[in-house]
Amino acid sequence: MADLEALVSGWGIGPAMALAGLLAGLLFGFMAQRSQFCLRAAVVEFVSRSYGRKLAIWLLAFGSAILSLQMLVAAGLVDLSGIRALDSRGSLSGAVLGGLMFGIGMVLARGCASRLLVLSATGNMRALVTGLVFVVTAQAAWQGALEPLRLALSELWTIEGGPSRDWMARLGGGTVARLAFAGLWVSAALVFAWRGKISAWGWIGGVGAGLAVALAYLLSSRIGAAGMETGMARGITFSGPSAELLMRILAPNGRAPGFDTLLVPGVFLGSALGALMAGEWRLTVFDTRSGMMRYMAGAVLMGFGSIMAGGCAVGAGISGGAIFSVTAWLALLGMWLGAGITHLVLDAPKPTGHDLPADLEPARIG
Repeated sequence: MADLEALVSGWGIGPAMALAGLLAGLLFGFMAQRSQFCLRAAVVEFVSRSYGRKLAIWLLAFGSAILSLQMLVAAGLVDLSGIRALDSRGSLSGAVLGGLMFGIGMVLARGCASRLLVLSATGNMRALVTGLVFVVTAQAAWQGALEPLRLALSELWTIEGGPSRDWMARLGGGTVARLAFAGLWVSAALVFAWRGKISAWGWIGGVGAGLAVALAYLLSSRIGAAGMETGMARGITFSGPSAELLMRILAPNGRAPGFDTLLVPGVFLGSALGALMAGEWRLTVFDTRSGMMRYMAGAVLMGFGSIMAGGCAVGAGISGGAIFSVTAWLALLGMWLGAGITHLVLDAPKPTGHDLPADLEPARIG
C-alpha cells in the first residue's frame, strides 16, 4: 500500500492507472495467446456437443475470474463501490440486442474482439484488419454517426443503477452465496477441463486469463484508494479502450492517461511475446478461401453490439459477469445465443467438404 501511495504521489493517479492497465493487459495477452482463449470457439464446441478444450479453457477463465475477484472483494482488497458498471443507469435492451449482435458478429468474423487483438499480434493480418473495422464501428456507435441509433435502442428498456444492477444483491445473496456460486463455475470448469484433456498451457492460460481480470480490478482499486478516489476499479474490456486508443492516435487532445490508455497495447505486447516464445508468429492474410466480406460484416456487428451491450465478450462477459452485473449477464447470454444460432445456421452443415476454415488461424503463409 505504501508503494502504491508513493507511486501515485510521484506519478499522479492517471499514469499509475495507465501502468496498471499495461500490466493487466500484458498478463491477459500472454495467457490468452498461449491457451487460445476464445468465446466463439467455446460456443461452437458447446452447440456442436463436442465439449472440448476451447469450452474448458473459457470456463476456466470465467470461473477463476469470478472466484478470485469475489475473494478479493471479501478480503477488502477490491472496492467496487461507485463503479460505473454497477452504479450508473444501465440498458437491458442494449444488453440483449447488443449481446445478440456481438454473438452473430463474432461467428461471422471467426473470433471475438479479444481474440482478434491477440491474433493480430501474432502476424495475423486478417485479424488486424477485422479488428480495425471493429474499433472504427465501436467509435462510431459511441460518439459518432451511429450514436443516435445506439441511444434509441438502448432507451427501450433501462434499469436504474445501484443494487438493482447487481443480480446477486437483488436475490439477497451475500459474500458466502457469491463465493459458493463462483465455486460452482470453477467446479464445472475443472470437470470439462479434465474431460477435455487440455494441455498444461490450457490449464495455465485459462486460469491466468481469468486472474488477469481480477488483477485489473485489484490494481485499479488499490491505486484509487491510494489516491483517495472512489469508483476507480476497472476490469478488462476492449471496445471502449480500443476506441479511445484510436482517437488518441488520430486526434490527440492532451487528455490525461488512464487505465484504458495502455490496456490494449499491453494485450498486444503480451500476445506477441507469447507467440514469439512459442515460435507461433506467422504472417496470415486474406485469400480466396477465407474471403473478406464475412469478416467485415462480423466486425461491424461486434463493434456496434459491444457498445450497446456495455462491453465485449471479455468486458461484459467476464469482467462484468464477475461483479454480477445484470446487464453483463444478459449480454453474455445474448452472445451465446447469437453465436450458437449463427454457427448452426451458417457453419454447422458441411455437405461439400470445401468449407471455409474453422477460424482465423489456418491458411498461413510465411
